[in-house]
Amino acid sequence: MSLRDSLIAALVPIFLGFGFVIAKPAMEYLPPFLLMGLRFTFVALLLIWWFPIPKKFLKRIFFASLIANTLQYSITYTGLSLIDASAAVLLVQTEVPFGVVFAYFMLKEKPTIRSIIGISIAFIGVFILTGSPNLDGKFVGVTLVIIGSGVWALGQVLVKPLSKKVNPLALVAWLGLFSGPILIGLSAVFDGNTIQYFKNANLESWLIAIYLGFIMQPITYGCFYYVLKNNPLYKVLPIVTMGIPPTGLLAAIFLLGEEPTKELFIGGIVIIIGVVLIVFNKPKTNK
Repeated sequence: MSLRDSLIAALVPIFLGFGFVIAKPAMEYLPPFLLMGLRFTFVALLLIWWFPIPKKFLKRIFFASLIANTLQYSITYTGLSLIDASAAVLLVQTEVPFGVVFAYFMLKEKPTIRSIIGISIAFIGVFILTGSPNLDGKFVGVTLVIIGSGVWALGQVLVKPLSKKVNPLALVAWLGLFSGPILIGLSAVFDGNTIQYFKNANLESWLIAIYLGFIMQPITYGCFYYVLKNNPLYKVLPIVTMGIPPTGLLAAIFLLGEEPTKELFIGGIVIIIGVVLIVFNKPKTNK
């Protein structure tokens, strides 16, 4: 990977880790489905005007949006709303082992023995982390975040071929245009009166929604899809994934006042060790 691509990829975890954590207080006023719907609608409104309609790829983009955006974010952020952000930001690192599994079955990227060991270690870390006292009775939240991580990994496998054929920011825009209104509609069905939520939301919640949609989403995923277009997934993941835990944990501690337990730190370290084993070696591919 070139130095330029490495620097661009480094922006992703900084904005993503911070945004993931600060979304939690906004969900006190804007439910997860609605907050994510606003996020994707905002980014679509910002970018959609600047790119031609990718007519040849609309069906594939729509299907990818259902998995990578609509399904994944509704699951992950519902889970986040139920547990501490410091725990969630570590649990989402399971995206990497899930990614290896999906890449094997869908892209025929054969994992090495080292990757398989890394997957095993990462999930041992998850087991340790879930023993944290602040996660007692929060099985549903933990499970949703882990499932959401698996769905994210599946979504990126679907998006990767599109990133080579559609402008990265155009891809962000059209994924958002398809998923945003659907998520807002789902919120109306499951959460109730959407207009009432808009009226009750405080200024902080709206500022967070604006940050997620107008700043974080175009920067993080525009950079991610750009780098993904030019480099294999196994080279991009180390930079993206390794930066999220420290950024997210610092934000959770200093902005939300959370106090991570020793089980969370130990489990998080074990997860990261497993992730490092996975991402810092080139997977075998079938010839």
